[in-house]
Amino acid sequence: MVVQSLPYMSSEVSAVSASSVSSVSLPPPDEQVLSPESSATAPAAHNNNTSEVVNQDNSGAQCLRKIKSKMPNIKIFSGSSHKDLAQRIVDRLGIDLGKVVAKKFSNLETSVEIGESVRGEDVYIVQSGCGAINDNLMEMLIMINACKIASAARVTAVIPCFPYARQDKKDKSRAPISAKLVANMLSVAGTDHIITMDLHASQIQGFFDIPVDNLYAEPAVLKWIKENISDWKNSIIVSPDAGGAKRVTSIADRLNVEFALIHKERKKANEVVSMVLVGDVKDKVAILVDDMADTCGTICHACNRLLEAGAVKVYAILTHGIFSGPAVSRINDACFEAVVVTNTIPQDQHMRESDKIQLIDISNILAEAIRRTHNGESVSFLFNSVPL
Repeated sequence: MVVQSLPYMSSEVSAVSASSVSSVSLPPPDEQVLSPESSATAPAAHNNNTSEVVNQDNSGAQCLRKIKSKMPNIKIFSGSSHKDLAQRIVDRLGIDLGKVVAKKFSNLETSVEIGESVRGEDVYIVQSGCGAINDNLMEMLIMINACKIASAARVTAVIPCFPYARQDKKDKSRAPISAKLVANMLSVAGTDHIITMDLHASQIQGFFDIPVDNLYAEPAVLKWIKENISDWKNSIIVSPDAGGAKRVTSIADRLNVEFALIHKERKKANEVVSMVLVGDVKDKVAILVDDMADTCGTICHACNRLLEAGAVKVYAILTHGIFSGPAVSRINDACFEAVVVTNTIPQDQHMRESDKIQLIDISNILAEAIRRTHNGESVSFLFNSVPL
């Protein structure tokens, strides 16, 4: 596709086309972990998808199966915010790359050109709420609308980190509920379905009148803890605020360890003035768990508080590592063993600046969610398991 030169800045946005692909599988080659219900619920005639079971546990436990899968009529496009994650997703699905072009006119308006037909296709647009958030949000809305008015059969927005998620309620006079506004914009643009991860507030799902799959990083977090913390059985899971109590109790229960929480008081946003620890962390490995960290003032204060209370080591595990402003320097100055984040947001630069920051790749979860959605299968298996 040739784009004529115009007085604007341009940048290519990766996209994915599967129109020429006859079969795909998640790595390892031809293998993936599926729930037993998949074989019963997957529609045999939907998009000519077929499954060949090699081993099946008749007891109803999870089973390892070899899959022959066809995924026609699917296209995956990437916005500008996180091309690496989109590439990882399509690599796992075995789909070839196509092209779409996003442009900035001289007046900084965004223009998008979809470089291939989407008529009758199942379209997925991957765009995370990070970086130049407002530009990326507008770019995603335009991409969704462009596909919708080009007769796409269904348009799914894959938003690993949902933008404006912290503005989910009217907590003071004349405050906006911006998360609801974003939900309205996505619906009006033509979105049929949302796939996201660890919403800051679960009630955001209720802001939509379309299906929303809120995936969880928890299974991947549990896997990381067991594989990387040798004395995890002597650990205690800690929430850095009262709002995360439900999250940490779930992880603590599944690890069969204790939990604690820290009550924090703020004078203003991103500035913590006091922290009260509820729970006994003496002689334990403290694992701070939260859905996101921005300037990292909270988790760094929490780290100091836990060490003062007798914790022998402190880890922090976060789904969305925003790491704005002084965040990385604060992490470097704090006494963390490691700060572990998923790649819902690009972390390459942050990892170059701090050797304490480690990564959990969640592209396998998003890829499997896309595959299951396209094939008409349940995604609830992903709430408790990590696909291969």
